[in-house]
Amino acid sequence: MKLSVIVPVYNMAAGDKLTWCLNSLVNQTLSDYEIIAVDDCSTDNSLEILRQYEQSYPDRFKVIASPVNKKQGGAKNLGLEAAKGEWIGFIDSDDWVTPDFYEKLITRGEETGADLVGCDYHLTGEHSMKIGQVVHNNKQSQAGTLTKEKYRSLILDSGSLVVKIYKRHIIFDFPNRFPENIFYEDNAISNSWMLRAKCFAYLEEPLYYYYQHDASTVHTITPRRCQDRMEAARVMVREAKEFGFLEEYYPEIESSFTTLFYVNTLFSYMAGVKKRKYGFVKRLGREMRETFPGFMENVYYQERVHQEERKLIRIHMRSTLCFMLYYRVLWGYRNLRKAIAGKK
Repeated sequence: MKLSVIVPVYNMAAGDKLTWCLNSLVNQTLSDYEIIAVDDCSTDNSLEILRQYEQSYPDRFKVIASPVNKKQGGAKNLGLEAAKGEWIGFIDSDDWVTPDFYEKLITRGEETGADLVGCDYHLTGEHSMKIGQVVHNNKQSQAGTLTKEKYRSLILDSGSLVVKIYKRHIIFDFPNRFPENIFYEDNAISNSWMLRAKCFAYLEEPLYYYYQHDASTVHTITPRRCQDRMEAARVMVREAKEFGFLEEYYPEIESSFTTLFYVNTLFSYMAGVKKRKYGFVKRLGREMRETFPGFMENVYYQERVHQEERKLIRIHMRSTLCFMLYYRVLWGYRNLRKAIAGKK
C-alpha cells in the first residue's frame, strides 16, 4: 500500500463540508492508497455519510467509529493503528485537496529520496476549486538533505502538518502518538516528527484547500481552547526532552513554546474571552517564567514578537493586575477610536 490518508471526523455533515472533503479524496489520481475515516462520536449524521462512502468505495475507504470522543488527536491515533501505507497523510474533514495532491507529493518524494514532503495551501471561505489566498507553508531553503540549520528553520516555521506526507518510519519507529482530548495536537508532536526526517521535499504549489468558517479551531477562542494550546506546548517540550533534542535546539524550542504557550494564548484570551479571570492570566505568566526564565532575551522573541506585544508582556511579567488594567484601558481606547472613525 503506497499511502494511508487519515481523516478525523466530528460533526462535519452540515453545509456539505464532509462530502467536499471525501469527494476530493476518493477521486485522487493516485491508484494505490487507502482512506481511513475515524468518526469521533459525531452527534450529527457524519457517521452515516462515512458508511455510505465505505459502501461505495470498499476497496479504498475504511470507517472506524470511536467508542468515545477523543478529539482529533485520539481519532488520528485510531487511524494510525489501522494504517498500512508506506506514506502517511492527514486531512481535516472540512478541507479538501486537488485531484493530484497525493500523486504529486509522492512523486516528488520518490524523485528526491525525501521522507517528508509538503506543499502550499489556499485559504478559502467557499466550496469551490477556485484559487483563494495562497499561503506558502514552507520555504525552499528548508528543502533538501536536512542539516542542523534546516532543522532549526523547520522548528521555527514548520508549516501545517496536514499539508505534508510522512514516510512510515518517521511515525511508527517511535512510541509517541498524538496527545488525546485536546486541540492543537499537531503542534505538540510536529517537531519530533520533523527531526526524524532526513530529507524534506517541498512543492511551491497550492494543492490543499484550507476552509475558513466560524467553527474552525483557529476562529474559536474559549478558556478550554486556551488551556489546550498550553497543554500542547507542554507536550512539545516533554517530547524535546524525551527524544534528546531540547539542548541542541534550545533557542528554537524556547521560541516555539513562548509563541504557542504564552504569546498566542495571552493575547487571544484577552481579546476573545469575555469573562477574563485574573487567576488564569497570573498562572500563565508564572508558568512561562518557570519553564523558560530567560525567554525575553531569546533572539527569535526579539525578532518575531511585535514591539507593542513585548511592551505588554513586560508589564505582565511585573504585575498581572497592572497588565489587565492597562490592557482594558488600551482596548477601550482602540474601540472608541474605531467608533469615532466609523461615524465620520
